[in-house]
Order: sequence, then C-alpha cells, then structure tokens
Amino acid sequence: MTTGRLSGKTALITGSDSGIGQATAIEFAREGADVVVHYLHDGEGASHTRDVVEQAGQRAVVVQGDIADEGQVEAMFDAALAEFGALDILMNDAGVDASGIPVADMETETWDTAMRVNVYGAFFCCRRFIRHRKEMGGYGKIINVTSVHQEVPRAGGSDYDASKGALRNLTNSLALELAPLGINVNNIGPGMVLTPFNQRAIDDPGYLEEQVQSIPMRRAAQPAEIGRLAVFLASRDADYVTGSTYYMDGGLMQNQGQGA
Repeated sequence: MTTGRLSGKTALITGSDSGIGQATAIEFAREGADVVVHYLHDGEGASHTRDVVEQAGQRAVVVQGDIADEGQVEAMFDAALAEFGALDILMNDAGVDASGIPVADMETETWDTAMRVNVYGAFFCCRRFIRHRKEMGGYGKIINVTSVHQEVPRAGGSDYDASKGALRNLTNSLALELAPLGINVNNIGPGMVLTPFNQRAIDDPGYLEEQVQSIPMRRAAQPAEIGRLAVFLASRDADYVTGSTYYMDGGLMQNQGQGA
C-alpha cells in the first residue's frame, strides 16, 4: 500500500542501477517521487530502474558518472538540475565492498579506492546537494547507506569497515551543521541484503543458509525492505529525525556479544 508520502519530491540516488539503490528508486516512485537514476557501469540496469519508475507514473532521468571524481559529480548534478530544476532528497548508496585483503598485504590503491568511492563520493554529493538546498532556502533529506560493519569489524574488511565508519561520522557532523537549515541527515546501516554484493548467497542456497545462522531472524533482507525504510527517512514523517543510524540487520548486531 502506498500513501503518496513523497509526492512532489525529486530524489537523486547514487548506485540506483541495482540492489538497494534500484529498490529504493522504485519505492520512492511508488510514493510519488521523481527520480534521478545514477550508474557507473551498468547502463542496462539503470535503464530498467528508469522504466519501472516511469511505470509507476513518475519521471526519471538516467545520469552516469564516477562519484569518486569531483568533476563527474558536478556534471551529474548539473544534468539532474537541468532536467528537474530542484532536488529534495539525496541518497548516497553507491559503494565498493571489502577487498578481503589483510592490511599487511593491501596495496595503497586498494585502500584509496574504498575511501574515494565510499567516503569522498558521498562527500562530493553531499556538498553539492547542500549548496543547492541553501540556494533553495534550505530543507531536504540526505540518506547515507553505511553498514553494520561501521560497528562490527571483520578481518580482511579494514578498507570497507573504515570507510563506512567514516561515512557514519560524516553523517553525524552534517546533522549538526544542517539542522538549522531543516536538512535531515541519517544513515541506513544494512546487514546482509540479497544484492550483487552478496551474489554468491543469491546463487547458492546452501551458502545462504550457512551465512544466515548468525542472524537471529535466520534470513537476509530483500532490497525493497531497505527501500521502504528509506521512504520513511525521506518523508515528512522523519522531519524530527537527524544524525541517526537505522540498522536493518535482522538482529545481527544484537547477537554479536552472545556467548562472551
């Protein structure tokens, strides 16, 4: 059931060619938002997102760019604003996963990639969005997709885990800076979600069953579940919510200390 909670709003969602970003774009459209669909490599996936948004009766435009590149982020926003005139919601979803490489064996380039995409990319997008919203008189919503791994570290995940911790703290600082302008800034921290980041779990039911044993709910999330949480954070219902992380992990983080 949809309620039109985002009617009249326009959202830019990075990484909306697949996974959480794509599912959120669809949920936003079902709630009345127009959507800027961003992708880096998967133009076909981005086109599919646009098609579903339009089938929901909303407008969509596809933009391509590397969010790790400042100039490309500026061009992406220029194209979005040329199409829609204003943006009300920014969701930073695009990111790279953990390399699985221990720090002692990690090349600097690998570390830099995680930081450039997961932290600098969000910084570039937030900065441009904030400047735009200031020109529009304030107000707006920023949603950053972090991870349970901003709190739950893993061996071999230092690049990803550190980048998501940094993004969490960027969110918290922005919440303080932007509260007087009526711009809300929050995180969604997913646990295991059945997206291309977890393609093995999608393809191998045995592996999935093994992995979910550490999750109290004994299942992974569907991308649309994250999207529906994003709808709440993007709506007027969340006007008094800022600087928060909403973990959507089936109880995973509550389970970490058991047996200690």
